[in-house]
Amino acid sequence: MHQMEYSVSAHRAAIAVAPNGGRRTRADHPALPQTARQLAEAASACLDAGAAMIHCHVRDDQARHILDADAYRDAIGAIRKAVGERIVIQITTEAVGRYGVHEQMDVVRQVRPEAVSLALRELVPDASHEEEFSKFLSFMRAENIAPQIILYHPEEALQLKRMMAHGLIPFPDIPVLYVLGRYTEGQRSDPADLLPFLDEAMPDFAHFMVCAFGPREAACVTAGCLLGGHARVGFENNLYLASGAIAPDNAAIVSGVAETLSALGTPLETANGLRESWGLGPPAKGR
Repeated sequence: MHQMEYSVSAHRAAIAVAPNGGRRTRADHPALPQTARQLAEAASACLDAGAAMIHCHVRDDQARHILDADAYRDAIGAIRKAVGERIVIQITTEAVGRYGVHEQMDVVRQVRPEAVSLALRELVPDASHEEEFSKFLSFMRAENIAPQIILYHPEEALQLKRMMAHGLIPFPDIPVLYVLGRYTEGQRSDPADLLPFLDEAMPDFAHFMVCAFGPREAACVTAGCLLGGHARVGFENNLYLASGAIAPDNAAIVSGVAETLSALGTPLETANGLRESWGLGPPAKGR
């Protein structure tokens, strides 16, 4: 009998690692990175495991989340020294209840990072903030800074699309991150939580990534990748491997998702491939 050949998917899925977040500390897991050196070590290990991007939070000397330009520069410098340009470095503007809109924008203006995540509900809490946010995005585009808009609920995706239709988003197809499980009971997610974001009546974003709270993180992000998206995993949202065991470190979580995607015929995207799809060139010096 003639045996048909199977070809892998044309879609290349990028894995981003979110190794620490703004709330957990090494009291939650001894391998959670807090310092610039620890972030660099995590970046190197996760790159080897299959990650194309690292999503960084920085801390003060009491391990509290901060939006501080110098702390970000230290972290970026340490990561670049460890891995060069082989990983995309994304900072966060997450408020964690400590910062206002102007402080969130100011840290991006000071650092001028390669990439940054922006929670729509924090930076555009109502329509009166839309114009300022639009100007901020115009600054980012002029500086070749890649935004990724964090969306916690399908209604926020509709809000973003309305803003695009009104000419307020100066990017032709802005990357987004769908967050699953953040506001569910026990902060636990399920792959079915992705379906409302991908309903045929919803906006179709060309560059979407999925992150998910709780021990079903790997299943959720794998579903997203198989449907044409990318994955973000790590200790920010989850401490467990797909087996249910506590992960020894972030790299083990990345490796588990990378191996699953490979087994399912989905190749991994590289940092340069992700930069190209997001319209970025090589990172400028210091980024």
